Amino acid sequence: MAFENLTHKLQEAFASLKGKGKISEEDVNLALRQVRFALLEADVNFGVAKDFIARIKDKALGEEVFGSLNPAQTVIKIVNDELTELLGGTESRIMISPKPPTIIMLVGLQGAGKTTTAGKLSVHLRKQGKNPMLVAADVYRPAAIKQLQVVGKQIDIPVFADETPGANPVDIARRAVEGAQIDVPVFANETPGANPVEIAKAGIEEAKRLFKDIVIIDTAGRLAIDETLMDELANIKGEVKPHEILLVVDAMIGQDAVGTAEAFNNYLGLDGVILTKMDGDARGGAALSIKAVTGTPIKFTGTSEKMDGLEVFHPDRMASRILDLGDFKTLIENVQSSIDEEEAKKMAEKMAKNSFTLDDFLAQMNQIRKLGPLQNILGMLPGMGKLKDQLAGFDLDNKEVRQIEAIIKSMTMAERTNPNILNGSRRKRIAAGSGTTVQRVNQLIKQFEDARKFMKQMQSMSKGKKGMFPKLPFMG
Repeated sequence: MAFENLTHKLQEAFASLKGKGKISEEDVNLALRQVRFALLEADVNFGVAKDFIARIKDKALGEEVFGSLNPAQTVIKIVNDELTELLGGTESRIMISPKPPTIIMLVGLQGAGKTTTAGKLSVHLRKQGKNPMLVAADVYRPAAIKQLQVVGKQIDIPVFADETPGANPVDIARRAVEGAQIDVPVFANETPGANPVEIAKAGIEEAKRLFKDIVIIDTAGRLAIDETLMDELANIKGEVKPHEILLVVDAMIGQDAVGTAEAFNNYLGLDGVILTKMDGDARGGAALSIKAVTGTPIKFTGTSEKMDGLEVFHPDRMASRILDLGDFKTLIENVQSSIDEEEAKKMAEKMAKNSFTLDDFLAQMNQIRKLGPLQNILGMLPGMGKLKDQLAGFDLDNKEVRQIEAIIKSMTMAERTNPNILNGSRRKRIAAGSGTTVQRVNQLIKQFEDARKFMKQMQSMSKGKKGMFPKLPFMG
């Protein structure tokens, strides 16, 4: 997960300060040296890291720290505030035009995930009551148009395309904008020899005709930045005059992402950045450097491969996650939008009565998986770093849940209610009945026990520190 290693390193840096009633200048300098190394290891731009540390040091060595009752927490607060500013300060929203359609142009290099992101952005905007249309302006990459059409069909969003050989991206974009008003999945431009510019224009015209209030143009990418690509994108921009130009960039490429953002911004003038693959092994340096280097805000991050795996970027919430301070606001929003309240109450009652069974465990997993990857959920809770490591192998993807379901349904009612009776012979029978192995059955029982302990722990934290922890589905 992005920032995971950075979070661990920062925790180590601050560990020496915690528990001290007073801290010296040398204590602060030592901690900040560790912070600086952690940032550089996370692939943060050198100049950005240097300026960041300098700002923290100026504040940390003042009366703000040495005059406080808890200097360690004061230092962490300073770091949190500076991280928030580094990440952009405040949330940057999509600018919606008062005169529809709002035209959003997605740009970026090949392989960054533009086409998938176009679909995710459509889903996100539809949840906000918008009526989007996708425009396929990539006429170069093999099967690019087909890919967008497949995405559009999957999410039930109409797609405007032109499969005419030699279609021009600029014209594609312009036509797409001029036409945004009938709910058919795929529309085509029949103009012989249309180019991307013509396709874009035709798509906009079609959008107007179908009363679509959002047009998302998926432009062509290249393996590297070149003059031809930039000229074409500039032509599309000039013809369709998009309200938002968003760069889609792969967070996994680290500092190269910053360089890419800088080049596109210098040529086109970006309105925002969407960082994809933030759920992978990205070190996070791109997110921490892009705004400082380019002045361009991060507006969204890709958090999974699913079509709802696009998250609004909140600098303050991300800073808190990085410092393992939690992100209650996002967690509560996700819970409210994804979890059945009545089922949650029933589960909480069972936990309170200590009657949580394997059937309940399965139901709970199906509820929680609606919130996204388990690691992401834990990342929104303060001080969960160690627990994240303990549950690192516990996944909630479809395959995992199906397998767990098969194992649980191979048990008797007594076994599901009381797993303590599962001796060796019973586990062999269950493994055979579920088509798995005894080792996998043993693993599930351990996962069940770990989950039950975790839920009890969260219940205890919720009651012991009233108001500090959100009510999750499994809390009483």
